[in-house]
Amino acid sequence: MAKMRGGLIQVGLKADTSESPAKIRDAMLAAHRPLIEQAGRGGVQVLCFQEVFTQPYFCPSQDVKWYAAAESIPGPTTEEMQAFAKKYQMVIVVPIYEADPVAGVYYNTAAVIDADGSYLGKYRKTHIPQVAGFWEKFFFKPGASRWPVFQTRYCKLGVYICYDRHFPEGWRALALNGAQYIVNPSATVAGLSEYLWKLEQPAAAAANGCWIGAINRVGREQPWNIGEFYGQSYFVNPRGQIEAIASRDGDELLVHEMDMDMVTEVRNLWQFFRDRRPEAYGRLTDAE
Repeated sequence: MAKMRGGLIQVGLKADTSESPAKIRDAMLAAHRPLIEQAGRGGVQVLCFQEVFTQPYFCPSQDVKWYAAAESIPGPTTEEMQAFAKKYQMVIVVPIYEADPVAGVYYNTAAVIDADGSYLGKYRKTHIPQVAGFWEKFFFKPGASRWPVFQTRYCKLGVYICYDRHFPEGWRALALNGAQYIVNPSATVAGLSEYLWKLEQPAAAAANGCWIGAINRVGREQPWNIGEFYGQSYFVNPRGQIEAIASRDGDELLVHEMDMDMVTEVRNLWQFFRDRRPEAYGRLTDAE
C-alpha cells in the first residue's frame, strides 16, 4: 500500500492584537517553528497550517491596520518555509495574507512549497463571506485561480480555504483536476456552523474519493468577541471516515499516515466521476 504521512498544525494566538502585525507575525512564527521541526523529525511528508497562520483572525474588525499584515508571495514567510521544506524533504502548505503587486489589493492565500524547497504556486480563497463579525470582503479580494492542483513529490495536492468548504463545487473541481489530497486551512468558531465541521469535509471526501485535511485554530482572540476557535483539526479518508482528530483547545501537531491507494480503490468502487452528468447541470452555472 502507498502510504503518505500528513501533518496539521493548530495554534492559538501568541500576541496581543494591540501589537503591530509585524510583532504578531514574529510571535506566531516562533510558536510554529518547534512544531514544524517536530513534524520534520517525525517524517511528515505534507504539512499544513491554519488559515492566515501568522496573524489573528482579524476580520471581526474593519481596521486598515491589518493591511500591513499582508506580504508578497514569494516573500519572507514563504522563503523561511522553503528552507524548512528543503531541510526535511517535506511539502508545506503556507496560508498567509497576500499583498498583490497592485497596491491596495489583498488576498487570502495559501502558497505550496514542494519537498525540495521549490515554490510550486498558490491558491487564493474563492468564496469570501461578508456577514456580521466576518467582514472578509473588507480585507480580501476573491481569487480566480481555476482550481489549481499541485504535483508535489508525494501526491497531487489541492487547497480549499475555510468558507470555501461550504461550496461543494470547488471540492469537485479540485478532484476533477486530479487532487488526491485536499487541505482546508480554516479559522472557524463555535456556534451555528460547528456541527458542519464534522459533516461537510467528510461528505466532500466521500463524494470525491479523496483525502481531506481540515485545520482549525484554537482559543479566543480579543478584543473581538466572536467566540471560541475550537480546534479539532482532522484527517478524513476517501470513504468519509475521520481517522485522526486533534484536541479542541490545545496547540498541536496532528500526524497521520494516509493510505493513498484508497483514492483509486474508492473511485473504482463508487463510480461518481463516471456517472456524473455535467450536460444536465447547466443550472449550476447560470448567472441568475
